[in-house]
Amino acid sequence: MKKAIAITIVLMLVLVTVSGCYESNSQKGGSVLVGEDFKIGVPYFDTKVKQGEVKSVNVSLKRGEYFKQDVKLQIKASTGISVDPTYVLVKASDEPNVQLRISAAKDSALGVYLVSVMGTPTTGEPASTDFNVKVVAP
Repeated sequence: MKKAIAITIVLMLVLVTVSGCYESNSQKGGSVLVGEDFKIGVPYFDTKVKQGEVKSVNVSLKRGEYFKQDVKLQIKASTGISVDPTYVLVKASDEPNVQLRISAAKDSALGVYLVSVMGTPTTGEPASTDFNVKVVAP
């Protein structure tokens, strides 16, 4: 019975990983018309950063089929960690992926910190989402 449960859990984790559920999406921004919207994709699970370490994290725009606008991304982090860059303009012709560098000082308190990402299109509604960064001991 224990083996069956363990196998089921492993298979579920594999399916989650293979199906691309490693990324959480924001609510829709842009227009309410079908295909003229966008979402912001951020890590689904906590991003672990060791004290004194810098880690790259991918944030992506998931554009609707007809969404052809520039999007301003503003990134804010809780006090205790830092994020770079804090502002990115993703042009309509650019690749939708942005690399953020998350860093924790050597003396950062251990714990979970929040990073907020807001995307504002040229016209239409903004979208926003958050993800967690967990600072761990080296």
